[in-house]
Amino acid sequence: MAERKQWKWADDPSLNKMEFTKLEKDGLDVIETIVNTYSKEGFQSIESSDMDRFKWAGVYQQRPKDGHFMMRVRIPGGILNSEQARALAKIAVDYGRDLVDVTTRQAVQFHWLTVESLADIFERLASVGLSSFEACGDCPRQIMGNPLAGIDPHEVLDTRPLVAELEKFFLLNREFSNLPRKYKISISANIHNAAHAQINDLAFTPAKKTIAGEEVIGFHVWVGGGLSAKPHLAKKLDVFCRPEEVVKVAEGVTTLFRDFGYRQKRTHARLKFLVADWGAEKFKEELINLVGELETEGEDLLKGWNGGYFYGIHEQQQEGLYYAGLSVPVGRMNAAELIELARLADEYGDGTIGTCNTQNVLIRNIPQEKVAAFQAEPLIVNRFKLTPNTFVGYAVSCTGTEYCNLAIVETKERMRSLALYLDDAVTLDTPLRIHMIGCPNSCGQRQIADIGLQGALVKTPAGMVEAFDIHVGGTLEEAQFNRKLNARITVDKLGPFLAQLITLYKEDRQEGEQYWRYVERVGLERIQEQVDSILQTA
Repeated sequence: MAERKQWKWADDPSLNKMEFTKLEKDGLDVIETIVNTYSKEGFQSIESSDMDRFKWAGVYQQRPKDGHFMMRVRIPGGILNSEQARALAKIAVDYGRDLVDVTTRQAVQFHWLTVESLADIFERLASVGLSSFEACGDCPRQIMGNPLAGIDPHEVLDTRPLVAELEKFFLLNREFSNLPRKYKISISANIHNAAHAQINDLAFTPAKKTIAGEEVIGFHVWVGGGLSAKPHLAKKLDVFCRPEEVVKVAEGVTTLFRDFGYRQKRTHARLKFLVADWGAEKFKEELINLVGELETEGEDLLKGWNGGYFYGIHEQQQEGLYYAGLSVPVGRMNAAELIELARLADEYGDGTIGTCNTQNVLIRNIPQEKVAAFQAEPLIVNRFKLTPNTFVGYAVSCTGTEYCNLAIVETKERMRSLALYLDDAVTLDTPLRIHMIGCPNSCGQRQIADIGLQGALVKTPAGMVEAFDIHVGGTLEEAQFNRKLNARITVDKLGPFLAQLITLYKEDRQEGEQYWRYVERVGLERIQEQVDSILQTA
């Protein structure tokens, strides 16, 4: 149990209710209670105060709170092996009604779990080196990375050992199990920003610097990114971090968040608010006070942004070996498909699978002589395509009202159906990223999409109807969040509306111009005029 005097904020009477809950009992303590009590005595035995702590076990109550749970499983850096994939598939079969989702933070998500199943699931995960612990909660969550680490021709350093070090340091570390709010870390040495640095609380991106006459490859450090209702782009500190300093710097940044982050309002508690108030310069000063001197900023090695997409067959660093980037529409598969992915990884690759922040997957280390046979596999031809259609291939969705208690509209199946509709209605040879979310928390990362769709409700004579607000122009290439248009489109009109909007872009764009660049060139006012014209003729 956490003792109130242990932490400097413990005696603050203005703490929010959740802070008092965490002081009474550390979130990690619920894991033992689940295993020894709740999994044996059932749902009715769960104390109400512990239900929030279930997040530290990686578990949330599932909509409609009828005794079923959602679970996230950490896939550090987005790389797992075939044995782990088969274990995950078996859990889905035995307890999760055959559903497996890949999330926008490279984790794997289950639904339909009961509390009685959790102890066995924890054991199964541990037996293959996986864990759901701290995949949710006010703690360091899934560590995002480059799913191509170690084989990527566009990386300057293999970050797999660093991901492993960070995972070992933070997972179940009670020094950091009580943060003011959720805390997200990414690390990648891919020059195309594979791990979406600017939307994480703490991120490491590739850099180099000449120190004492020697060129050193390391990282720049970003702090204070995050989405939700008040999104912030992370700020880059004037710091160059050597690889051997990554854990030290991560510990320092997390300590500052723990000790100085805001704990009065849950809606104003993420690291982004502290960074916004302090500024990058003061944050750097406080960090150096904790961890000691660090080199100043070096040369940034980021070269644009690939959006986290890797479709097709591509050469690796290693001569004669290839990786395959596969489309998993809106990140959802069944257990049999995951088992088949494991077989393909073993038969054609080295047994490793990558999970992407676009909800897609990779097969790594395919010898050249096996590529043709791999491409002909039924799962690749019919389901997880190497070259998906434009809209299906660049569609992202959160969980929505199907399972999420926070969502106000259905998203998963709707986004899939919408993408199919658009692929039939509009022929487009340029990727156009559409992200759909069911609530402002933005698990589907609406703000960084070319077109972001955020769920809303509209009052009609027939009652409340589901609708979407439209946002355009998001990107992390020249980082900016998309902006809201004056348009709330009911679900029955969403497909035709977007088809017309995208057709106007197609007719007006410059050759090869991406949608976010088009929005930037013509201006939001022009896009609003297009929207108004469409709505007037609807």
